[in-house]
Order: sequence, then structure tokens, then C-alpha cells
Amino acid sequence: MTEHSKIDLERAEPLDKPADDAGLARASATPAEHELIIRNERFDRKAMVPRHWHSGDPVATAWYNSVSASLPRGEAFFIDTLRLFRDEIPEKLAREVKAFSTQEINHTREHVAFNRLVSDHGYNVESIDQGIQAMLELTAGRPKEFNLAITIALEHFAAIISRHLLQYPEYLGGADPVAAEVWRWHATEEIEHKGLVYDVWEHVTKDWSAWKRYKTRALIAALITKKYFGNRIRDAIGLLEQDGYTKRQAKWKLYTFLWWKPGMMRRMFIEWAAILKPSFHPWDHDDRELIQKWESPYSDAVMPAE
Repeated sequence: MTEHSKIDLERAEPLDKPADDAGLARASATPAEHELIIRNERFDRKAMVPRHWHSGDPVATAWYNSVSASLPRGEAFFIDTLRLFRDEIPEKLAREVKAFSTQEINHTREHVAFNRLVSDHGYNVESIDQGIQAMLELTAGRPKEFNLAITIALEHFAAIISRHLLQYPEYLGGADPVAAEVWRWHATEEIEHKGLVYDVWEHVTKDWSAWKRYKTRALIAALITKKYFGNRIRDAIGLLEQDGYTKRQAKWKLYTFLWWKPGMMRRMFIEWAAILKPSFHPWDHDDRELIQKWESPYSDAVMPAE
């Protein structure tokens, strides 16, 4: 890490793992030796992160700011959803849920602080947070398995974005070092725990038919991802309008950024669509090597771009 992006570390040890998978509903595609590590990171609150912190580019900055503003309530929803199943899952999963929850609490804390910096630069991001709250209120009264399927979909989306941020350095190239460090740390842990929610789902729906399990998961994945992605575009456009762009200009520039150059959405679409396969599991794509990237000198660990 560079001196400017140095983060205060309070690194915890991995949670001890049970000796076997006794009690699990079925064999999981999650690597047997895989474990979750809590990295209690605190980025430099006094760093002078600029208004357009991503390469001086208002468009890139607006997209990532839109995503960041959506995270605190979303991650609280994930934690609350998994808490509903803690008495139904075996010890192995329960311990991993505890680690997952701690990781997400840490992510929330850092993105709340990051969003405060965004607000300090004059952006109104409160409406984004309110929009997430309104969307989550639609889940009230739904079966808890419904909310778990929503969590699967959003965690899958987060894991794919995270893989691209770590594998292809151009996505954060030129970004302020402190801001980039926050995203890389978060991406590391999103990859690390990407299979947990799905493993909980497999266990708690073990008595469902294969068709019901697939239909529920795939339909919710398509609907919730479309809604979440649409809202992120809407909110990024709103942030660009606060920078003086017309809505038409903002939409054109944002779509160019997302779908053409660097084109993250275009490049990750096929990976996202994997969730629609009946045989899907997040660890079908084993990218554990990326977890080590954040902890090494980044310039020495980057993989070649496609």
C-alpha cells in the first residue's frame, strides 16, 4: 500500500472451522478449506479525497458514489436476513454467518464514512439512501426465504463487480489511493464470502422441490438485479446533474462509461447471467487467488487485462 492510502489495521484471526460439514443439507461447491477472515480496516478519515476522486472524472466518480451510497442499508438488510436463519443452520454455517456479519458491519462503517466525504463535497446522497430504504420496505411481510433470495442476487452482483475491480486494474486506475483502497478491501471480502448466503439457502430450502428452489431464485435474481442496477443508474445521473450536466448529457456519458469504455457492465453480463442456470453456485468460478491481491503490493499482483 502507498503511504497516502495506508489504513489502520486491526486484523483478526480466521474463525476456527469445525472438522467436518456435518449437518449440511448437501455438498457445497464452496472450497472445503476456504475460510472467512475478518479484516477490520479503517481508512484515513483525514485524507484529502478530492470531489472527483476517480481520475478527476465526474462520470466514474458518480457511478461509484452511487453504489457506495446504496451499501449501508443494503448490508444491514443482508445481516438481518441471515439472522432469521441462525437457529435453522448447522454450526459450520452459523460460524460463517457470524464472520460474514462482522465483515459487512465493517464495510458499512467505512462506506458511511466515505459517503460523508461525498456529502462534504456538496453532493446530496441522502435521497439515494432513502431510495434504498423505500425499496427494502417492499420486502416487509414477505417470507424470509424471499429476502434470502434477494440477498443471493445482490451478493452475486457484488462478487462479480469485486472480481473485476481486483482482476482488471484499469477500473480503479487513476483513482485517489485512499478511495481505491476502500474499494479493493471491500472487494476482497465480497469475493471471500460470496458463497455463504447461497449455502444457507441450499440448507434452509432443502425440503423444497428442485423446481421451486430454482424458479424462486432465478426469478428474484432477474427482478432485483434489474431494479437495483436501474436505481444505481438513476442515482448516478442525479449526481452528475449536481455537477451541472443535463439529464441527457449525464445519461449518455454514464452509459458510455458502463457499456463501452471501460465497459464493466458489458464485460460482466455473461458472468451475472450464470445465476440463471439451474446448477448455479457462486464458487463455480474459483477466484480465490484474487483474495491475496489486496494484501500484496498491488502493482506486483495485477493480472493482465482482457
